Amino acid sequence: MKISIITRHAPNNYGSLLQTIATEKIIAKLGHTAEIVDYIREDESGLKGLLTLLSHKSGWNNSVFKKWLYIALRYPGDRWAQAKFSKMRKKYLIMSKRYQSLEDLKNDCPKADVYMTGSDQVWGPITTGYHDSAYFLSYVDDKAKKIAYAGSFGRTDFTKAILKEYAQMLARYHAITVRENSAVTLLEEMELKCAGQVLDPTLLLDKEEWMHFIHKEIQGRYVLVYQIHNNPILDRYAMKFAKHVGLPLYRVSPSLHQIMRGGKFIFLPDVGEFLSYINNATYIVTDSFHGTAFSINFNKQFIEILPNTKTGSRNQSILQLTGLQDRIVTDYNDFSIATKMIDYTFVNGIIKEERKKSYCILKRIIEE
Repeated sequence: MKISIITRHAPNNYGSLLQTIATEKIIAKLGHTAEIVDYIREDESGLKGLLTLLSHKSGWNNSVFKKWLYIALRYPGDRWAQAKFSKMRKKYLIMSKRYQSLEDLKNDCPKADVYMTGSDQVWGPITTGYHDSAYFLSYVDDKAKKIAYAGSFGRTDFTKAILKEYAQMLARYHAITVRENSAVTLLEEMELKCAGQVLDPTLLLDKEEWMHFIHKEIQGRYVLVYQIHNNPILDRYAMKFAKHVGLPLYRVSPSLHQIMRGGKFIFLPDVGEFLSYINNATYIVTDSFHGTAFSINFNKQFIEILPNTKTGSRNQSILQLTGLQDRIVTDYNDFSIATKMIDYTFVNGIIKEERKKSYCILKRIIEE
C-alpha cells in the first residue's frame, strides 16, 4: 500500500529529519511505500519564519533596533541551515509535491491508501504559537483511513477548550498510537482510545542500521554537547564537566548562534557526520529528546539536563521506560555521574522488546 505521511520533517534540526528518515524506512520494512507530505508553511520558512519566531520573543521584540539586531544575528545562519537541510531532505526522503498551506492540501490532497500522522511534536504548537490542523489530517476525506504513529503533543498544559478541539479532530482517526506516557494520559482525558504507546521511529532502527549512514569515524575522546534549548546552566555544566573528566568539549548544532556557548563548534554536519559524532563520543550532554534517544540506541554514557521549558516530559518518558532517570542531573556542581557507567544489557533488552511490540502495532493499524 501507499502510505502518505505528514510529520514535522522540515524544521532545520536533526531530530526532525532523522525521525522522518526512520519512518520511511520502517514503512518500507513492512512492505509498503511511504511518501512524506512536503508541507512547509510560508510562515515557518525563510525570513517570514524568522519574523514569526521573533514575534514571540518579548526580549527582542520591544524595539525596532532589537528586532533588526535579532534578524542580523540569526538570518544568515538560518538561511545556511535551511539550504543544507533542504539538500539533505531531497537526498534522504521520498517526498510529495510542495504544499505551503492547508488550502493547498485540501485542493490537491495526496493520493494514498492510508494517511498517517507521523512522530515528533505534530500535535503541539507550531512556530505561530498555535496548532495546525493539517497535522491532524483535516485535509483528508472522512472516509479515508487515517492513523497516527508515535504522535506527540510536545507538552501537557493545554486548556479544556483546546483539548475539546483536539478530541474532535482526533476522533476522525482509525487508530492512534503515541510516543509518551503523558500523551496516553491526554488521550484518556479526551476519552479517545489509544492503540498503543510506541517507540520513537529512530529507535525502531537499531545501531547497525544507523551505521550505514556513517562514512567517516570521528577520532579521539571527547565530551559532546547536543543542545536544543537556550539554557546557560547546561552550557556552564558541560564546560565544567569536560574540565572535570579532562576531555575536550565539542558542540554540534545546526544553529550558528550556538558558536558562543562553549566548546569546539561543529556547524551543520551532514546526517552521517552528525551520527558519527554521537557514536564516537565518550560522554554526551544533552537536553534533546533525540539526543537522548540516539545516546541510548548507540549505548553511550550520557548526561541529561532537562530543558527549562514545558517540553521535558518527552525526555522523561524515554528515561522512565529504560530505567535511566538517574542520568538526569539537577546538582550542577556534581560531576560524579562521570563514574556511574550505564549497564546497557538491561536497557537493550527493554528497547528490543519495545521495538518488536511497536513494529507489530504499526503493522496492525496499517493493515487491519
